[in-house]
Amino acid sequence: MPVERFRLRRTGGDGFLEVMTVDGGAVDCDEPPPVLAAPFLPTALAGLVRLATGVRPVPEGLLPRERPVVFFANHGSHLDAPLIWAALPADWRAVTRPVAARDYWEEGAVRRFVSRRLLRAVLIERRKISARNNPLAPLREALGRGESLILFPEGTRSPDGTVGAFRSGLHHLVRDRPEVPLVPVFLDNLSRILPKGELLPVPFIANLFVGAAIRMRPDEPKDAFLERARAAVVALGTAPQS
Repeated sequence: MPVERFRLRRTGGDGFLEVMTVDGGAVDCDEPPPVLAAPFLPTALAGLVRLATGVRPVPEGLLPRERPVVFFANHGSHLDAPLIWAALPADWRAVTRPVAARDYWEEGAVRRFVSRRLLRAVLIERRKISARNNPLAPLREALGRGESLILFPEGTRSPDGTVGAFRSGLHHLVRDRPEVPLVPVFLDNLSRILPKGELLPVPFIANLFVGAAIRMRPDEPKDAFLERARAAVVALGTAPQS
């Protein structure tokens, strides 16, 4: 039986390693490298995000006992995913990965460091999608490894804070894993803290509300499931909060 041999090659000046075959061909690998930054840095980042936004940590009792889960939320800012991640308890942060656009988070050394080394984000393609770079594949692999995900089914940031129609990605992701709890999250004020096109946050208080987990029902039509999931997020934004 033939054996494929590999070697590592350092790429550019960012310190990342690329897996190469011995004949020089690159191996496609969506999994980010291990967190090589100092262990305290993810904790420090979470504290900084909470301090900057005023968001309160999510109590452990609001989260499902089963893992992994998929957190799904409305989308208004590039700060959304880091905020949800930062608000989770430390043991949840260690095994929860935001799903983020590769073209945004790999632009520049700082974003690349934060997304790959601190958040351990699953970076997916938004353009020129093919069977080779199917964005659902790394998400399914992460769930298979027991890692929870943070994603935004609208697929784009809302310009006015309204929760838009959910795209079909959430349905396609969980239809083969209907047992995975889906945790709705509503975010408020994030689009004011980091408006579209801005680089620095504006001092506003963010709110994050977590709802009861839902699951896909047997034989539930796609459109009905997506509308039910969207309604779960919208309800968190309209319900009285203590």
